[in-house]
Amino acid sequence: MSQDTSKRYAFKFIILLGAVSLLADITYEGARSITGQYLALLGASGTVVGIVAGLGELVGYALRLVSGYLSDKTGRYWLITIFGYVINLLAVPLLALAGRWEIAAALMISERIGKAIRTPSRDAMLSHATKEVGRGWGFGLHEAMDQIGAMLGPLIVALVLYIKGGYKTSFGILLIPAILAIIVLLVARHLYPKPRDLESKTVPLEAKGFPRVFWLYLAAVALVAAGYVDFPLIAYHFKKVSIASDNWIPVFYAIAMGVDALAAWNNIVGDRYGGAGIHNESRYRQYDPGK
Repeated sequence: MSQDTSKRYAFKFIILLGAVSLLADITYEGARSITGQYLALLGASGTVVGIVAGLGELVGYALRLVSGYLSDKTGRYWLITIFGYVINLLAVPLLALAGRWEIAAALMISERIGKAIRTPSRDAMLSHATKEVGRGWGFGLHEAMDQIGAMLGPLIVALVLYIKGGYKTSFGILLIPAILAIIVLLVARHLYPKPRDLESKTVPLEAKGFPRVFWLYLAAVALVAAGYVDFPLIAYHFKKVSIASDNWIPVFYAIAMGVDALAAWNNIVGDRYGGAGIHNESRYRQYDPGK
């Protein structure tokens, strides 16, 4: 196909995966905005909330090393992506049925595990499409759609709580975007069975080790992460000391996600005007240790 046709074809794939991410973020970020106070209602302590939130993130990121490796070794990118999304999304509405904080905690960690399973394989497929339209622009567009969903989810939950729907109703209503996300994902799988074909030319990568500046940067990021407080713990204390009403707590989270959505446009603007987006472009372009 011509270059213009190839770009349009790749762009449609980015939009489809962006729609999946938008709907998925409505689901699990909507839930994330109220899980802290939900655990409090179920009788969990602040220590438990902190451990559950932190353990979920630890497992969620560490497991990506395994799922990414398996994706490359098996080549079953779609299978692993779909499997991860199913776990990631369906764990959320099941929180409505949790009658004990232990069950809710297990579902919260399961949701993070599902995200860890699907993210590397999904990003690998997305990278083939962004090669045609521009790495920064492609990943920036996807990130913007992702964060729009992350902003809408908490606002939907806040509305449900405002009309006195309760926490169980809030989790239950998130089943709708979860099912829609899985449907769109299956449509994308049908239309694009081999995303690798979206990339006209594959550049061979050669590992040569990392320079000292990489390890310094990694250590700095690790220190930042060590001091990071997950929102469920913040929300737990908001609830416990009545800093904000139940329906306003998810609004605070929505505002934070909105700021992140605006930041994603750096990738789009940077790629369009000759610069590199600071967030995703640097993650996916080929790295040359000699530079």
